[in-house]
Amino acid sequence: MKTMRILTAAAVVGALLSAPVMAGNVDPAADLKAVRDYFAKKFPETPFNDYINGVYSIDPASRAQWEAIEEFPPYEPNIDKGDELFHTAFANGKSLADCFPGYENGVRQNYPFFDKATKQVITLELAINQCREANGEKPLGYKKGAIADISAYLAFKSRGKKFDVKVEGADALAWYKRGRDHFLAKRGQLNLACADCHVYNAGNYVRADLLSPALGHVTHFPVYRSKWGELGTLHRRYGGCNKQVRAKPFKAQSEEYRALEFFHTYLSNGLEVNGPGARK
Repeated sequence: MKTMRILTAAAVVGALLSAPVMAGNVDPAADLKAVRDYFAKKFPETPFNDYINGVYSIDPASRAQWEAIEEFPPYEPNIDKGDELFHTAFANGKSLADCFPGYENGVRQNYPFFDKATKQVITLELAINQCREANGEKPLGYKKGAIADISAYLAFKSRGKKFDVKVEGADALAWYKRGRDHFLAKRGQLNLACADCHVYNAGNYVRADLLSPALGHVTHFPVYRSKWGELGTLHRRYGGCNKQVRAKPFKAQSEEYRALEFFHTYLSNGLEVNGPGARK
């Protein structure tokens, strides 16, 4: 049943992405072009670079309210906390700063990436915990709290830098395809795929909420959501989306969500980091 759902969703989206769905024939560059062209046609008044602002790139009515919030951003204290945590020494005298050379000039745009040595996709939050564990410290929770604060600090340092995710080699392509399949697969009692909400129905309302375009989704994470009353990571949001379609969420930083982030971020190549952000 799960395989059938993936194939059905892929067949429907084929007309949009204009790329075969078989593993050996997936073409990331074709996907990227198709998604950009699709949204350029769907929202002709929205400049490409403005997609970093998420739903506010297509919703003038609520944009003014959001811009007012951004004058005194609710995530500002989180950036300060992240700064402190990032530079706090471990028991061995080192800190996270030792694991992220060049952070002052921005590193957020370099994640996620495919690590050829381990054949794994490495996200920023995973790298933070890998650093901690390599230095004898306990890992942090992946959805909120300290790890979101640290990620917010690094995202803030990286504002203006452009994403440029690479998909090179068969192993990286397999991860990309896995994330692509996840994005296209219908799931949950509502039988909805990521693409149903954030490609086909982007710009349409679900109750009182306008559905945001997938293009630019990842650029402003971690996000302070009014609904949460706090800052949260991208994988926390993935889990929330799964719950909304009444599907069991995967664990944060699971292979499923890391593959999805790999594909999802690739679709935003060429857009600037502008995290952390504020959303409803």
